[in-house]
Amino acid sequence: MATVGNYTDKETFGKISSRIRTTIETAFLSNNVLHVTTPREAYELAKRSVGTIELTGMPVYEPEWQGLSKGCNVLLFNDGAVVGRCAAARRILGDPEVSLDEYAAKLREAVYHTRYRNLYAAEAVIGLEKDFMVRAHLLIPEGHENLLYNWILNFQYINKIYSEMYKESHAYLDGDIYILADPDWKHPDHPLGLALFDPEHNCAAILGMRYFGELKKGTLTLAWGTAVRNGFASCHGGLKRYNLSGDRSFVAAVFGLSGSGKSTITHARHENRYDITVLHDDAFVINLKERYSIALEPSYFDKVQDYPMDCEDNKFIVTLQNCGAVRKESGLVYAVTEDLRNGNGRAIKSKLWSPTRVDRIDEPIDAIFWLMKDPTMPPVLKITDPVLGAAMGATLAARRTTAERLAPGVDPNALVFEPYANPFRTYPLGVDYGRFKTLLESGVDCYILNTGDFMGKKVQPRHTLSILESIVEGRVSFRPLGALSAVEVMEMEDFPLHLDDVQYKKEITARIKDRVAFVKSRESERGGVDKLPREALEALQRMTRELGYPGEA
Repeated sequence: MATVGNYTDKETFGKISSRIRTTIETAFLSNNVLHVTTPREAYELAKRSVGTIELTGMPVYEPEWQGLSKGCNVLLFNDGAVVGRCAAARRILGDPEVSLDEYAAKLREAVYHTRYRNLYAAEAVIGLEKDFMVRAHLLIPEGHENLLYNWILNFQYINKIYSEMYKESHAYLDGDIYILADPDWKHPDHPLGLALFDPEHNCAAILGMRYFGELKKGTLTLAWGTAVRNGFASCHGGLKRYNLSGDRSFVAAVFGLSGSGKSTITHARHENRYDITVLHDDAFVINLKERYSIALEPSYFDKVQDYPMDCEDNKFIVTLQNCGAVRKESGLVYAVTEDLRNGNGRAIKSKLWSPTRVDRIDEPIDAIFWLMKDPTMPPVLKITDPVLGAAMGATLAARRTTAERLAPGVDPNALVFEPYANPFRTYPLGVDYGRFKTLLESGVDCYILNTGDFMGKKVQPRHTLSILESIVEGRVSFRPLGALSAVEVMEMEDFPLHLDDVQYKKEITARIKDRVAFVKSRESERGGVDKLPREALEALQRMTRELGYPGEA
């Protein structure tokens, strides 16, 4: 068995138990808990749930393949004002400002008040190949059947195939994942809700938060932590393999936040010029020793704004969240997939969306691409120093998107740094730094793709895909970027580079100095848990000196 799900002996129990985990796990054993074991059951519950819209003009494609009954339709459920994740609501046990006594008491009270409702319990597997599989459990109150249904579809429900695979899977001395959710919870201390994580003991309480992305990323948060404790690199990104002529291949890993283009790049078929195999576009892990990669989820939780109502890809949608609906003259109901109702309309698409999908890729990664939205970065840069490459990943620049719910006063347009595009990390940042540096030292190439604007001109998807094709085919030529010793640039006619321009040098230097300041800030924030090795700071400071601005950085 992969993870520990039942009491076996005192020693094992002592390693996986904690005050928070015991409180959450005990709630699963209450006499008001109803167990939902199949997608069929979850579908019927969600279809009857008050407020659900059955899209009668959108039948689920190949439903039996997904554990559903023939003839079922796509279900739509809409939240209110909240249509994105809220990082400000996260509390991680172990952080200096998070009191165990305070949050344990709040959790006990939250569990107590679930006694007045029926609760649904469900199970799934995170990790789709026997070298990494973790069993996860969700408990959620009646009235939130669509969240239950989405969770079962997003992860791998336990059917006969995966039950047998799990029995043969690699054993890890970590507890199963346990998540308690109550979207109706309210507390004056937490107006945005509370996502409480006890990462070392694989449990979480997600309270007062109804957006499905909180459950998805909350579950992945714990799975990624489990992977890290067992020697993997945890990745919030996409991975694909180009199967080239002559029995060659090129494996590309792209890392970016929602809206950065990682799904577009991962699923791009390049007008069918390549034979492409997709691992996943959002969550996977890399075994650092043997270099294989494993997908964590079967389905895709994707934005729908880029897929108009008549788009062929929409036939792979299974559920929708926060979208409009319209009745056609036929009387059938369809989704309005353009973001008219709100931003960040979402769909769960089945695994069938990608015709060449696999759950494991054994070939080592050839290149890592950091997807950024830094207006001083050309559309593509190559980083030739593993230390600088890892440091640039740790200072991945992005802008806020509609997938995020921001606390009052936070500038939605500010340039922010999100290390390795993973805001769901619960372990020290230095762990990710060390693991990505190890990958780069092993011969993995490192690139930065700017998918935003470069000095006022938008980098279009066609530009990015053309760059990627040139790299995959080995026909790209890079030259040193000015005096920078470990940074190279590709000439692009649409984006001329004027490194001698004083204003440009000033701006790019300022953005590197912002990175220096960010790395320095990690030495004190969260009690210094995210402090990076001195070499990362020095690599960034060297860039500012080489750019010709040797002042204090």
